[in-house]
Amino acid sequence: MSDKAPICRALLSVSDKTGLVDLATALAERGVELLSTGGSAKTLRDAGLNVKDVAEITGFPEMMDGRVKTLHPMVHGGLLALRDTKTHTDAMEEHGIGAIDLLVVNLYPFEAALARGADYDEMIENIDIGGPAMIRAAAKNHAFVSTVVDVEDYAALLAELDANDGQTTYAFRQRLALTAYARTGAYDAAVSAWMASALEEQTPRRRAFAGTLAQTLRYGENPHQQAAFYLDGSSRPGVSTATQHQGKELSYNNINDTDAAFELVSEFAPEDGPAVAIIKHANPCGVARGETLKEAYNRAFDCDRTSAFGGIIALNQVLDGETAEEIAGIFTEVVIAPDVTDEAREVFAKKKNLRLLTTGALADPKQAQLSYRQVSGGLLVQDKDSGFITLDDLKVVTKRQPSEAELADMLFAWTVAKHVKSNAIVYVKDKATVGVGAGQMSRVDSSTIAAFKAARMAEECGLPESLAKGSVVASDAFFPFADGLLAAAEAGATAVIQPGGSMRDDEVIKAADEAGLAMVLTGMRHFRH
Repeated sequence: MSDKAPICRALLSVSDKTGLVDLATALAERGVELLSTGGSAKTLRDAGLNVKDVAEITGFPEMMDGRVKTLHPMVHGGLLALRDTKTHTDAMEEHGIGAIDLLVVNLYPFEAALARGADYDEMIENIDIGGPAMIRAAAKNHAFVSTVVDVEDYAALLAELDANDGQTTYAFRQRLALTAYARTGAYDAAVSAWMASALEEQTPRRRAFAGTLAQTLRYGENPHQQAAFYLDGSSRPGVSTATQHQGKELSYNNINDTDAAFELVSEFAPEDGPAVAIIKHANPCGVARGETLKEAYNRAFDCDRTSAFGGIIALNQVLDGETAEEIAGIFTEVVIAPDVTDEAREVFAKKKNLRLLTTGALADPKQAQLSYRQVSGGLLVQDKDSGFITLDDLKVVTKRQPSEAELADMLFAWTVAKHVKSNAIVYVKDKATVGVGAGQMSRVDSSTIAAFKAARMAEECGLPESLAKGSVVASDAFFPFADGLLAAAEAGATAVIQPGGSMRDDEVIKAADEAGLAMVLTGMRHFRH
């Protein structure tokens, strides 16, 4: 095997015709013989190019609605033959098999059909067979064959040919082969994931995960860690689909925190009023509703002004100029919203380092999704937490009944607690967080921290008493002992929402009654590790 391999004969068979004519024209100008199939061949002929149909070299017409056209030794022999092995070259000569030096294939648009909600039969017809078979064959034989599966690589191929007198280098073919196998792997992953969903198979024996590189990151969580951002092909609105209007490139931590912020704010339907979430290290440090976005932002900011510095801000409605002016008052890493007005853009244009993202829509918090996390030697896979409750799901277990205002605040606090790392305690008053305790090993510690933050902010705002006075409190899981609940009562909370289910529920309920609290149970917990 020599380092450089000439391209004399190419097979082009693509679903996505973008750039096809330009590529084929450039190849023809370099003296490359063109082979093609079906619609690709017609496109090339219509452009005035001389192209030979694969049916001419196989001796068989395309049949079975195009299902059978390239699965033939005249094709696969031309792709797989080792040019420096006599038995291979003898077989080629004996059977009249011509070498194929370049394969350009992109696959049936299975992922696109899935995204538009095609029915089962249409999905089956969009499963490519001949394409992956040819790609795998050509990529295996990258010692001699160049395999191109992405339109983005057309220009690189032509540049390589120009730099090497019509040849490709081994290193270039290796990189193409890597991309080719990743593409077929991702394609098969999409097909298998769809079938598992279609068959309602919750735990298939094998799962495949795939992604497409969106961004090579400067580093990961820390500067000594390499990192990259991959897209899974989902059309779910969020950081992966957002348009960035200004600011530096998003970092690993920016992407992680922005996703957390947007998923949280998406819990609040815009038709029910403005909502703003401020996130720091993937935990909310302030969430609020308001009559306007400006008011919602200020109320969220007033939950924990210290933590909000350098945070991520997500809004559930179109960001306006007045709210942008408020946000611009402190250093903020990222702002993400469904859309933004021209006035708001002008405000942020003065903040060159602030990243501004728009998504076009909110995410659907009830949409079924898989969530997975790597552990040593494997992956933990689960449904994304799309659990939700309504007033009808709540069970009042104390002597005192909660008021309507308390019930509304409890549902708000419960929604926020779902997005706080466990152990999570969230104080809410008038649909605004006033204290958040996150990620503590002890629930009572989370409760104490949240109460401390509420008292500290009151002092900072010049108020005579803690913001927790008259608030409700949400706990993401049951109180194993009464101490966490009593800490909330001591801080000034008047009502509690929690899952229940502890061996000591009776003890906790008794403590709530003695403290004069109203308490409701959800029967659902929201651990977030």
